[in-house]
Amino acid sequence: MGQSGARVVEADRSQLQLRPFDLDSTIPQDHRARLLWRAVEALDLAAFYDRIKARVGVAGRPSGDPKVFVALWLYATMDGVGPAREVERLCKDHRAYRWICGGVPVNYHTLSDFRVDHGTALDELMTQVLAVLMESKLITLQRVAQDGLRVRASAGSGSFRRKKKLKQYLKEAREHVEAVKKQADDPAVNARVQAARARAAREREDRVKAALGALKEVEEKRRAEYTGGRKPKGEPRGSMTDAQARKMRMANGGFSPGYNVQFATDAANGVIVGVSVTNNGSDSGQAPPMIEQIEKRAGKRPGAYLVDAAYTDKKSVDKLAEMDVTLYGSVVERWGKDPFKPQMTDSAAVSALRKRMGSAEGKEIYKERSQLSERVNADVRTYRTMDRMLVRGTGKVLCIALWNALALNLMRWFALTSIS
Repeated sequence: MGQSGARVVEADRSQLQLRPFDLDSTIPQDHRARLLWRAVEALDLAAFYDRIKARVGVAGRPSGDPKVFVALWLYATMDGVGPAREVERLCKDHRAYRWICGGVPVNYHTLSDFRVDHGTALDELMTQVLAVLMESKLITLQRVAQDGLRVRASAGSGSFRRKKKLKQYLKEAREHVEAVKKQADDPAVNARVQAARARAAREREDRVKAALGALKEVEEKRRAEYTGGRKPKGEPRGSMTDAQARKMRMANGGFSPGYNVQFATDAANGVIVGVSVTNNGSDSGQAPPMIEQIEKRAGKRPGAYLVDAAYTDKKSVDKLAEMDVTLYGSVVERWGKDPFKPQMTDSAAVSALRKRMGSAEGKEIYKERSQLSERVNADVRTYRTMDRMLVRGTGKVLCIALWNALALNLMRWFALTSIS
């Protein structure tokens, strides 16, 4: 009975209910998850399957289908979901993610490992998708724009230490490892606790070693850059959290540990045709390797290449001229001189670039650069998962960048073929 004697049907949440249910009916036929699944099924995922140890006739627990994990991470990246724990939660609570899983059990640890353990397979997958788009005439490579995106690393500024401090930490870490080993036979310590302590001690020692190794790389780079009596300011430092991260200027104007992610975008339909990651904060010298990557993936070089002033160093301009790629890049005014007028110290390629950028046609073509590169950078930073790295190391960061490029390219494919 309800209030004032009213007769009502009250909630009874303890009652068991048996309902007919099938995953396939939970999402409509034109849902993006179905489109993505059809696209993934059409791709060759042999490189992902080759790493599975569970085989017919061999004892062991079967692995989850890589096709499911590829589709999950692509769909999550399209939604801008980065943390593996959040993807695990969505696989339980969100109908589209449940549909993609199709009953395959997933957990955050397996998801996290899968995302960053298949760098070579992801690179091949990127090439496959570009081949399909080229066959569909959605990529022309007549004009390609490149730009860098500084992404905050999974490390704090306070994790950087000088060589003297790192050597002290390494000594302490080794002593701690030895101390933990001596406790191995202590019956008062649980075996699992002992194993966890040993693992933590080894990991700390490895992190300090990695930081010292990174410090050596920084010192060698400084010796190569500072010549003619010039001396760098301050001592070099290495991060104990992410040894491969470097402090660089970010979009907000400040300096933070980060990575420089490079994207090359085709002008025809805004498809990403090249991805690379470096811990060098400068874009200088990044264009030639990217063009080589594009040629390797697509079988030909771009006709025109659009970049900003950071890419137009003399060495890069000359190299692109040798590669027979027409460069369109911003030229900086110096000492009050006309930036479009060839200078006495210019090479033939630099002089040609100045003349090209001073022409009305060159200026009109160059307008496309910001529309392409800035849009892609803003998209992956704002709507996908490139706002901040949740992984450490250049290789893993490259995997995240490839997932973002693949997701963006598939979204463009769905839109351009009018099936989304």
